Amino acid sequence: MIMKVFLFTILKLGLRVLYAPLKLFKTKNRIVYLSRQSNDKSVDMRLLEKAVSEEMPDTQQVFRLRMIPDGLGAKIKYCVAVIGDMYYLSTSKLAILDTYSITVSCLKHKKELKVIQMWHALGAIKKFGLQSVGTKEGRDERISKAMCMHENYDYVLAPSRAAAQFYMEAFGCKADKMKICSLPRVDELLTNDGVSARFFSENPALSDKKIVLYLPTFRDREAYVAQELKVEFSDSMDDYHLIISPHPLFSKVKRDEKYFYNGDFSTYDLMKIADIVITDYSACAFEAAVLMKPLYFFVPDYEQYKKERGLNIDLKAEMPAVTFEDAQQLCSAIRADNYDLDALFAFKTKYVENTGSNNTKILAKFISMTAQ
Repeated sequence: MIMKVFLFTILKLGLRVLYAPLKLFKTKNRIVYLSRQSNDKSVDMRLLEKAVSEEMPDTQQVFRLRMIPDGLGAKIKYCVAVIGDMYYLSTSKLAILDTYSITVSCLKHKKELKVIQMWHALGAIKKFGLQSVGTKEGRDERISKAMCMHENYDYVLAPSRAAAQFYMEAFGCKADKMKICSLPRVDELLTNDGVSARFFSENPALSDKKIVLYLPTFRDREAYVAQELKVEFSDSMDDYHLIISPHPLFSKVKRDEKYFYNGDFSTYDLMKIADIVITDYSACAFEAAVLMKPLYFFVPDYEQYKKERGLNIDLKAEMPAVTFEDAQQLCSAIRADNYDLDALFAFKTKYVENTGSNNTKILAKFISMTAQ
């Protein structure tokens, strides 16, 4: 670990030396987006790009989106690309990111550069960022300090005042840096785009079934937890069809055609067509709540997860009627078909304050004001 800290410190110093002359370049009317979540624009970035173009037609928008690849050669190319990130940071008025960025947090920027953290999740059931430093699933504290984790933000977006309390801890910032604003994806979720008709035209055998969508978070025990649901649905849920959509970063849950579907549908599409959503500690719970889909939490490792990772929301206290550690009890509750939508509405409004269809425009106007 000492060697890792040393290497990160040397890397940070090297980046600062390279960055110094780049800051001599003139600042342009430009916004740069950075992400390690995907190599493609997220739905939030795609929607925001269009809205910003309408709000700020003379502003250039540049996207620097790259996941950290496997393999030494690919990692070397990634490091070279980081120099490009530094150039765009040195010549932009505004940087928008949806994850941690070493170039944003470790470098000293021009005063005119403003940085907005638009985290890639709509909320936070589990602890994350600086909250999870030192835990079994989080980063080592020494590495976190060496990498200047989540420093240099001017604003952090949070979906509600309740969630802002978690975000301040996760990003190490005070209340004056918090901007209460739902992500653009809320607009997409609430758009009636005919996905249900398309889904059932490609999956006619499922048209007489109630669709139950399982959306787990990323964790090592996921294959085992998914198997528990498979067994119970196979034994006692003839009127339901379980679709398992594992976290995109998780490869241990093998594709099983019995729990899959035909066609190309995003997670948001699947949530729109689902009759019921099951998750655990994933932020997709908030998206399901926005859609007012009956939402259940299957958490057989609840006490262990709370100890190893930590929770912002005590599901057993806030959503006790729909939080289960036992798959059989979960399925019994689903079959009873007696869901308390009032409790779900209270959960939604507490953690996602703006569930209208104008979130993208609100954020674009805020970006326009910030970039002035």
